[in-house]
Amino acid sequence: MSNDAIPTTQKRYSPQTEFLDGIKSELPILVGVIPFGLIYGVVAVAAGVPPLAAQAMSAIVFAGSSQFLMAQLFGTATPAGVIVLAAGIVNLRHALYSASVAPYLNGLHKAWKWLLAYLLTDEAYAVTIIHYRQSEEGQDRPENRHWFFLGAGLALWSVWQLSTAAGIILGQQVPGSWSLDFTLTLTFIALVVPALKDRAAVAAALAAGIAALLAFTLPYKLGLVVAALVGIAVGLLAEAKK
Repeated sequence: MSNDAIPTTQKRYSPQTEFLDGIKSELPILVGVIPFGLIYGVVAVAAGVPPLAAQAMSAIVFAGSSQFLMAQLFGTATPAGVIVLAAGIVNLRHALYSASVAPYLNGLHKAWKWLLAYLLTDEAYAVTIIHYRQSEEGQDRPENRHWFFLGAGLALWSVWQLSTAAGIILGQQVPGSWSLDFTLTLTFIALVVPALKDRAAVAAALAAGIAALLAFTLPYKLGLVVAALVGIAVGLLAEAKK
């Protein structure tokens, strides 16, 4: 059968087309990912994280906010158990992302699900769920839409690895006397403030901030864990009262 004889819908939703569409949809977001990765690399090295370990975090953890947190806690000699617990709490949102996309990925082989679960991040989820919902509204349910997810996820993964590697190299050239730890706080402020778009988010942020101040003197930086739990609880309560 010639290409001309292939139905238009099959051409439109072929694995290659979906994969490339995923990459294209992710490209605008990558503009903001690059400086974020650079800053992480610099901060990780400044906190004393070995370069290879800092890069391994990007490949294994693959979660910017958690990596920043882990680097900061490592720099203050926090016990490993507390570091892992704090990172796990920060990444709880990924469970919500997973529940949201799961209905669109029913029937996939387990190998696909494991791969896409690894690539499930804030930025990849954002473009993927929009694509899935739009295709559903148009009553188009392409069998190959998981390739869109793969394209978006791999584009983000590749840029994150390269940008963090560049940041690590740059960080090794920066004198320790520059004390770049403050960039971590500034980065999180820049991430959090634009996300405070409703009452629940504002309430969660304020509660977490107050809890962090009150629990600042707790040993092993447990104040961060307490603040995260308080913020989540307050946010859920505020959301339930809407």
